[in-house]
Amino acid sequence: MRKLGKIFSYSLAFIWSFLPWKANLLCGEMLAFLWFDVFKIRQKVIFDNLDTAFKNLSSDQKYLIAKKSTVSMCRSFFDVIKIPNLTEEWIQNQVVFHGLEQMNQLKAQNEKGFLFLTLHLGSGDLGAAVISQVVMPCTLITKRFRNQFLDQFWFSLRGRAQTEFIDAHAKSNAYEILGALKRKRGVIFVLDQFMGKPYGLLSRFFGKETGTAYGLALFAKKTQLPVIPIYTHWGLDEKLHIYFGERVALSADLSETNEEMTNKFNLVLEQIISQHPEHWMWVHRRWKKFE
Repeated sequence: MRKLGKIFSYSLAFIWSFLPWKANLLCGEMLAFLWFDVFKIRQKVIFDNLDTAFKNLSSDQKYLIAKKSTVSMCRSFFDVIKIPNLTEEWIQNQVVFHGLEQMNQLKAQNEKGFLFLTLHLGSGDLGAAVISQVVMPCTLITKRFRNQFLDQFWFSLRGRAQTEFIDAHAKSNAYEILGALKRKRGVIFVLDQFMGKPYGLLSRFFGKETGTAYGLALFAKKTQLPVIPIYTHWGLDEKLHIYFGERVALSADLSETNEEMTNKFNLVLEQIISQHPEHWMWVHRRWKKFE
């Protein structure tokens, strides 16, 4: 099954290489129509989440955000199929970097890698592939699929760039993270999804209690490396915008508790979502009971 998944991913990527990038948006819109309007998958979850985060928005505003965010989420799937065929020419013409000069200055001052803070907003996998190719190699901490065919299919596409992956639940992941940092890679922590015990702790997100993974806090303390927010979204100019944010302000001696640091990270993610709500993945049950 694993071999079949790899063959299927390579075949699909080859076929998809002949399609223009606009086809990704069209396919994303079609899939989003089926998801949101026809089958109404997790539609209630989306609106409940919007009610939690943006109490003061009108129903019409929330509906528009819900529709656009579903298109963004669906489009990101088709963007992954394009990863094996990324070219430097496409990156030069179709990618807009924000904060890259600041990021390059930090790179010059740092002898090891970086801790990147991110979320499910825009086309994150495509963004990671671009960053790995032209800024610095990245290692993404992610969950694996239990189904061998799906796992091999998905990671064969995602992995056909310089991006590497660490299983979020593997027993050896701490050693792998430290090893990646030693090799001057940027290690990407995705913190916007719910995480219960034992890997999560009680925290607040948009003012409401929830569980958040505390791994980034642990490694920020252990390594004392900078924590840099990164995220992507497609702009009205139909270009991929990649952002490197300001270094997250932590105490000089890193004396904050894991809870305090994790809540700081959540505040950063809240600000990003508030600026680009139509690009965040609202279908996730972010505010489940912490246990």
